[in-house]
Amino acid sequence: MEHPKDLSLGTSAIVFLLLAGLLFLCVWSPSNPLLPFHEPNGSPKNYTGVEFLVKDELDLALEEASMPNKTVIIAVVNRAYVEQSVNAETTMLDLFLESFWVGEDTRALLEHLLLVTVDQTAYDRCMFKRLHCYRLVTEGVDFGEEKVYMSRDFVKMMWRRTLFLLDVLRRGYSFIFTDADVMWLRNPFAKLSLNGTEDIQISVDQFYGDPRPEHNLVNTGFYHIRSNNRTISLFKKWYSLNNSTWKKEQDVLIDLLRQGIVTQLHLRVRFLETRHFSGFCEDSRDVSSVTTAHANCCRHINAKVRDLTAVLRDWKRFKAAVTKYPNAAGNITMSFGWSPHSGCWNSWKP
Repeated sequence: MEHPKDLSLGTSAIVFLLLAGLLFLCVWSPSNPLLPFHEPNGSPKNYTGVEFLVKDELDLALEEASMPNKTVIIAVVNRAYVEQSVNAETTMLDLFLESFWVGEDTRALLEHLLLVTVDQTAYDRCMFKRLHCYRLVTEGVDFGEEKVYMSRDFVKMMWRRTLFLLDVLRRGYSFIFTDADVMWLRNPFAKLSLNGTEDIQISVDQFYGDPRPEHNLVNTGFYHIRSNNRTISLFKKWYSLNNSTWKKEQDVLIDLLRQGIVTQLHLRVRFLETRHFSGFCEDSRDVSSVTTAHANCCRHINAKVRDLTAVLRDWKRFKAAVTKYPNAAGNITMSFGWSPHSGCWNSWKP
């Protein structure tokens, strides 16, 4: 009789189907520890402890602009910096970018510049120029118009910038932050300490040669910072004070330095000489060493545009003269002087 054989085959088929069904339930069940499951409210849970990271726009922007050692150059601009006013010959952004073109060993650095835009017009202009661009959105705030130095909106914008830079540090990126009113005349990395011993290297309004933090008026318009636990702690403490006073973020940082934050967090800080990192507060007198020129100690954008145009004109004339008369380079350097920053000086008048 063939019945036992048929019964054996039927039993095998039933067992196979049961095992297949069990496997299906194990693999696709919400309680399966091998797979992530989406809760009814749409929030994914990871039951394995392995993170399925989704990179956001900032991650992607930082990756695109980053150097191999996870260092980027960051500048923040708004509509007032990218649109040409009726009385101006150019824009602040155009001057900033031109300095990379006419500077020494600076053109390649544009590949690592991330332009952070705080309004749509600035973002559109950035994209038009084919730069690395990131749109920083702040709900309920219009940062597009010119923010006059020390106005309430100016202070708000500076604090929003500080919070953004804290986010960059938390993501593991070191950076040079530069205001867009800083002209890059030479590659600043040649003047910075890059051996990993300094946490922060920051510009000052005036350089006294004193390494003590409490004796320096730092300027947050240009600095290099490494991402580590110490600098992240500094930025967290710094930003936590933004609601305690209507001081701008630079003044609060100066207060922290005077109160001993460097010692408390075991920070290693270097203050950059104005001989290399010049500014309108204190011009570098050594054109053979000057690296950047910052339109600090200035109140309005139009004044900055006017005087920075003169800075680039002075620089190009100097470079042309040295190239044409190499044997007289020493005399040309000795006799060099910057044009007066009359626009910025007058910007403080009532």
